[in-house]
Amino acid sequence: MHIEVPSVKYRALSDKEMGESSADVRKRVNKARDLQKKRFGRNGVVCNARMTEKQIRDFCQIDEEAHKLIEMAIEKLGLSARAVNRVLKVSRTIADLENNEAIKSSHVAEAIQYRSLDRSLI
Repeated sequence: MHIEVPSVKYRALSDKEMGESSADVRKRVNKARDLQKKRFGRNGVVCNARMTEKQIRDFCQIDEEAHKLIEMAIEKLGLSARAVNRVLKVSRTIADLENNEAIKSSHVAEAIQYRSLDRSLI
């Protein structure tokens, strides 16, 4: 996965308000990893990236709005079935990082954005 990181303006760097600390990010990531370990149990899968197609169907349920986003991405970006599975896995991870049981359309939109950036670099 590739993401584009825009340059930062000086005002943003010198702003007194601090962003999320590395320690806080580490806590969120560790919590998401723990959720994934519990989700998959002892079946050999330890993270969302390693989900099988059946596990994707079981653990990546999305609502109608998210389905429409994926349909649009297939049409506009030419995503394959494998690419859609990757989008769903990343969406599940984004939801886990936000400690959300359900995958929201915003999670799917973010995952599609990452995928579209990845495709534009190829």
